[in-house]
Amino acid sequence: MPVRKSRRGRRSEKGKDPVRGRGSVLMIAFAALATCTATPPQASAPVRDTPVPVERPVPARAPVRSASVPADSTRPDFWFSAPAVQGGLVTARAPGGARAVLFNGTELPLTPEGFFLIGFDRDAENSASLVALFSDGQRKDHYLPVAPGNWKIEHVAANPTGGAKTTEEFQARRGPELARINAARAIRVASDGWRQNFIRPVAGRISGLFGAQRIYNGTPGSYHSGMDIAAPAGTPFVAPADGVVTLAAADDVFTLEGHLLMIDHGMGLNSAFLHCSALLVREGDVVKQGQIIGTVGATGRASGPHLHWGMKWNSARIDPRLVIPAG
Repeated sequence: MPVRKSRRGRRSEKGKDPVRGRGSVLMIAFAALATCTATPPQASAPVRDTPVPVERPVPARAPVRSASVPADSTRPDFWFSAPAVQGGLVTARAPGGARAVLFNGTELPLTPEGFFLIGFDRDAENSASLVALFSDGQRKDHYLPVAPGNWKIEHVAANPTGGAKTTEEFQARRGPELARINAARAIRVASDGWRQNFIRPVAGRISGLFGAQRIYNGTPGSYHSGMDIAAPAGTPFVAPADGVVTLAAADDVFTLEGHLLMIDHGMGLNSAFLHCSALLVREGDVVKQGQIIGTVGATGRASGPHLHWGMKWNSARIDPRLVIPAG
């Protein structure tokens, strides 16, 4: 059933969400992957570096290639592949000779060439702080402006508790589901998938937008945490970039996500694919960009067959539309 989108745009403000603060027992549902609506060059392969294998930006970004960025001797400042925007992902490079980079006070992993990844949550503040630290004790500070998003309101004909028939059943099932999701996101793998130009996992109409305020059968929910792509049930979908499978709920149907698949692309960046009808890979599998990894379905909280593609960089939720070519 198509999603009805209003023309009212919403800009996020720190600490404000259109539905936060409502005392519904359902709010735990909307703090997780958030589910959906519905209607019908290349980096090296990931390398496992843990006992159990598992570790961009806005359109017109530049890929990470030496020809696209300044050489070491000409890098007095930070380099960014694209402007920062709420829900966006940016590949960046530290000034030449920097030994460490802090993003809002947290140290980030750097490649030997000084590249790193930064993401901006849907509700990110209007500026971010970057600090480059040098071996001689010097530092370079940089403040990065973050452009606001423009969020819609979407009405969805779906049960707020998804596959659970009652609130009590939902609460009993949701805790273990969230524990598995959080454990998968805590895994880090050595993968260069984050460096690639991401591709769409499946062709189809975009039926749900990232960041939109959701109303489920008249009950307000939290914002939509991914992009919905409408496609017939059983349609194969592919990996948008290289990575390692960190969660594959092939035998379990989560209350909201249904059959859930998660892939880590390295550098704290991961993808989640919801409502699948079947999963074709297992946890620990190394996957390549373009490899078929599952089929579209309508399991969990969905009003029809579609693929929900969500992305996170560490704790920041990212808009997948901003990491793939426009159009």
